[in-house]
Amino acid sequence: MMQSLTPDVEVRLSVGQCVRTLTTSKEKEEVTKTLHTLTSYLDDGPQSTITSAQRAEFSRAHYTRTLQFLISNINADWLQLLTVAQCTELWDGLFLRGPPDQTLLALMDGISSMSSPSAGLDRLVSILERFLQSGRLTVLLWTRCQGTGLSDSPQLRETLLSRLVALPDLTANQLHHHNKTLFLPQQYYPLLARDMLTVLERTCQALRDRKDCSLTFVAQALGKACVQGHSALVFGVLAPHLSSCTLSDMVWQRVCWKLLENVPERWLESVLTGMVQAVNRPDALSRIMGNLVLKNKKAQFVITHKLLLLQYKYETRVLSILLGYLAQDRERRPLLIQVLRSLCQAWANPSAVRHTPLEQQLYVSRALLLCVGLLSDAELQELRSELLQCMLGGMQSHLDSSVVRVRRMGMVVGECLSSRMDVNGAKLKFEYEHDEETEELLSLMTPLSEEETELLDDRLDLPQDVKGKTVPSQAVPSQAASVAQKSGADPDSELDSDDELTPYDMSADQEMSQAAPPRYLRDCLEAFLSSEDPVRVDLSLRAIEGLVRKNTSTAREVSVELSKVLLHMEDRYNTVGFLSLRQAAMVALTVTDSVPVTEYLTTEFYSMNYSIRQRLDILEVLIMSAQELSQPITDKEGPSKAIQRVTMNTPLYPGDDPIHWRQVVERRIQSKTKRLSKGVTHPPAKPTPNRYAPVAGHFFFPLLRNYDRPQVTFDLLGGDHLVLGRLIHTLGLLMHLAVNAPVATQMGRALLDFVWAVRYHVDQMVRRGVLFAVCSVFLSMPSQSLLVELSDQLFETRAWLAGMTRRMWLKRAQSRCTCSCSVCVNLRTRTHTHT
Repeated sequence: MMQSLTPDVEVRLSVGQCVRTLTTSKEKEEVTKTLHTLTSYLDDGPQSTITSAQRAEFSRAHYTRTLQFLISNINADWLQLLTVAQCTELWDGLFLRGPPDQTLLALMDGISSMSSPSAGLDRLVSILERFLQSGRLTVLLWTRCQGTGLSDSPQLRETLLSRLVALPDLTANQLHHHNKTLFLPQQYYPLLARDMLTVLERTCQALRDRKDCSLTFVAQALGKACVQGHSALVFGVLAPHLSSCTLSDMVWQRVCWKLLENVPERWLESVLTGMVQAVNRPDALSRIMGNLVLKNKKAQFVITHKLLLLQYKYETRVLSILLGYLAQDRERRPLLIQVLRSLCQAWANPSAVRHTPLEQQLYVSRALLLCVGLLSDAELQELRSELLQCMLGGMQSHLDSSVVRVRRMGMVVGECLSSRMDVNGAKLKFEYEHDEETEELLSLMTPLSEEETELLDDRLDLPQDVKGKTVPSQAVPSQAASVAQKSGADPDSELDSDDELTPYDMSADQEMSQAAPPRYLRDCLEAFLSSEDPVRVDLSLRAIEGLVRKNTSTAREVSVELSKVLLHMEDRYNTVGFLSLRQAAMVALTVTDSVPVTEYLTTEFYSMNYSIRQRLDILEVLIMSAQELSQPITDKEGPSKAIQRVTMNTPLYPGDDPIHWRQVVERRIQSKTKRLSKGVTHPPAKPTPNRYAPVAGHFFFPLLRNYDRPQVTFDLLGGDHLVLGRLIHTLGLLMHLAVNAPVATQMGRALLDFVWAVRYHVDQMVRRGVLFAVCSVFLSMPSQSLLVELSDQLFETRAWLAGMTRRMWLKRAQSRCTCSCSVCVNLRTRTHTHT
């Protein structure tokens, strides 16, 4: 009757009998025989009496329950009857010889359910460690590729993936400080990656043998490991091996393409990100990925948009690999053009320049230059108009910024784009400070080829090349030595030689000019208006400051006209120090004839058709003029060095000065005289009138007149943040210089009303200017006027300043002015002490 039983019934009855025996038996031989019976269902050798159908039925329906029974009875008395060798062969063998997926699930569930620490837990951990070391993960992955594992239900597959990928986390939560080294992420995930490589190699061999395989489970395991943050550990093993295997084997390439195609979309981004960072060349990425970006929309979004425009944490090497991958294949080059258009829009967007971090702007600039460098001549000719529009718009957006790094970035990218496009043979050239950032951007347009890289590596490895380069420099002293020997051999030659003659020191010599410097202001004005002689214009520009300060009456007659000419004057002849000379002349005119010149300058500041440079020049002239007017005039120092150059009354020789010898005698007497107490060595400073106080209103109030009226070429409250920041800073300096002036109270109230509306401006330069202006108001206004005139705004301003102070300390930002003038230095010291 037993022969008529089906295999499933036979296996079920046999396993049930074994379980009852292990539960009730206390005899060692009976327990050993029962374990041998259970182990026989896992033995597929030629001497086995178990049929394949019985083994399949045991694996399908009874193996998991058997393991669960063994784990639940891990502390049973019958287990203590076995020796160590018998436990290893029989008890441990049941876990290490059965289906690996069921074993892993049973072991992980058993470890999670047991209390720690315990002997049973240590035994399960030891079995799990042997399970990993014996290559059972490879068997698990391979059985899933062949479709011979458990019934493929979504719930079971998800559970198995969770246990497989999260094994380090699960063991760490249970074992704590007693965790095994093999279970640590640094050891486990490279082991998992090596097992994946073994499975992929078996898959390639199966395809060569014309057998079907499925990489779905391996792809899901790869994606889940990467999405949990272990992509670097996994691809640190996978990427080099895949890159070398796909170099000459098309089967490996097909397996890699299929592996990535089977990664679920919710995990594809993590896989692509890890792989892009792990490969070292664009062609390697092209062999591993294939045309995945053309088949999968998610992959296309990640490669062409997210990694280039939304994230900016990757190195330049990653950008080069990404863009090189798009340029490797003819079918992917349209995506390269699409990426270029997106990068152009992002780089030229004014809002992005103002609101995105500097690191992201630098990242986009690198990507843009790399992308332009990969274009062919035909593609460049097709996209010339778009690139030109991007270059002009982007440069304007970057140059309008008040941040030096942003402006410098715009200059460098503009130079590179113009050099690449070569518009009519004209190339842009800016003057900026070279640093590591600019050098990196410039180097992106001329990447080294493979041959050049290999040649460079060879040269770095060969010391004889370096020695060869030093030969010319060593030849010079040898030649000199030979000349010395020849000269020593012929003593008569020294008599005819000119080597003993000492040359004159001509370092301080100046080139003599045939034209005489102008002696009248109107001559200078005529030279600026009508002369085409560069020498005459240069001499007039150098002499005009001294003439203005010397001839004040004549200067007042032509002050406004001369200021207009100087304001519109351009450096047509590349004059040395042109900007400083022009600025000094305008300052002299403003100091000499303050009211008319100041009224003209403040009116022109808000006029149309002026560049930002001219408006900033007006503000600088007003600041320097107000500073000079606020300082007392001393007899020891002249108004300017230029006056001393032009004045004809200075003696030609030191001996002609009648007080020269008296000063020498007095100095000798003072040095040889001994005094017990000198007392006051210098007389107290004489009070002098403040020349700035009467005209402070003319400098200050006109600048507040039309700030809210946008014009065609100038919008102070719109996009011209740089001018707004400098204007607020100028008003703050004018307020500080008006301390103790009668008009200081009105100036402080007007300035506080003006800056209060822009205290939360988006530009940090404007915000710093507001803070500087507010401090100037409180430091310059009389204390009694603060409570009377600003009682409504005093407490609100105090609360705002306290909030700004806290934020600045937290951000470690420098909120003080960076100007080097004495007024700003004094104000920074007083502001820091007050804060």
